[in-house]
Amino acid sequence: MSSKDSSLDIDPSRRAFLGSAAVVSAALALPMAGFAASVSSHGAVAPTSPRPGHSDMTTITAKDGTQIYYKDWGKGQPVVFSHGWPLTADAWDAQMLFLSSHGYRTIAHDRRGHGRSGQPWNGNDMDTYADDLATLIEKLDLKNVVLVGHSTGGGEVAHYIGRHGNARVAKLVLIGAVPPIMVKTANNPGGLPIDVFNDIRQKTLADRSQFFKDLSGPFFGANRAGSKATQGMRDSFWMQGMMGGLKGQYDCIKEFSEVDYTPDLKKVEVPTLVIHGDDDQIVPIDDSGRLSAKIVKHATLKVYPGAPHGLTATHQEQVNNDLLEFIRS
Repeated sequence: MSSKDSSLDIDPSRRAFLGSAAVVSAALALPMAGFAASVSSHGAVAPTSPRPGHSDMTTITAKDGTQIYYKDWGKGQPVVFSHGWPLTADAWDAQMLFLSSHGYRTIAHDRRGHGRSGQPWNGNDMDTYADDLATLIEKLDLKNVVLVGHSTGGGEVAHYIGRHGNARVAKLVLIGAVPPIMVKTANNPGGLPIDVFNDIRQKTLADRSQFFKDLSGPFFGANRAGSKATQGMRDSFWMQGMMGGLKGQYDCIKEFSEVDYTPDLKKVEVPTLVIHGDDDQIVPIDDSGRLSAKIVKHATLKVYPGAPHGLTATHQEQVNNDLLEFIRS
């Protein structure tokens, strides 16, 4: 699509903002404790794979040999979390601590190319992401799983069901998730123009460090009056983003923006909770959460008035309690 497409009717400042907003299509912040845990005692970012002769990180090996880092807390029914772009499993620390404290086993992994997982040249695509998640679930022999995905992670858990079925899944939660599809197409006229995502690619290549710092603002709604966003949340977002590799993060832009998850949503056979903020500047609710709730057979939509994309941090207590209530129901 040409950037001069008159049907978009977006002024330059609005276009620039959309470009900034969409980039974080799947990320969220974590409390400072989680972010500190990903830093060594010498202040260096944790390595992307275990050091030879050491077992300081828990990993599984994907089908292509890529090491996938994960954290595994507590005991009980498993709740498996999938994070957004460009972040890490640490983005779920608040939810994991809360649910593990209430009798659940919580597990979250760093997507390949992100955080402490390996950074392969190939395989940075949604099919492989879903297969990596399947490998994690199978190697840990998890059953009766509650899958929870935020933003890009929402696409990942939906695609897992699309490729691997519902057999091991008890319930599904989509939070600020990218499905059904983000980009504007003939079948998705409410989506964001492809120019937005091309701008994301350009900025990620040019200076992703500054890009992540800038984009943490709309992600948490820091540009809104009365925002609950803190500098700590924004710093954590940047920190997690910079732990990943450029190649994997660059490839992932296409996966969160151009993949159509509609066929996956139609295959969901388990109770599903869709949580979305109605002031989400990154993944606008009308073309995502509201549509997904209509497509999934057994879905309930819960709208958070005024909430941003990073609502798991800004509305942490509400999200935690809603997750607990849904899992127990």
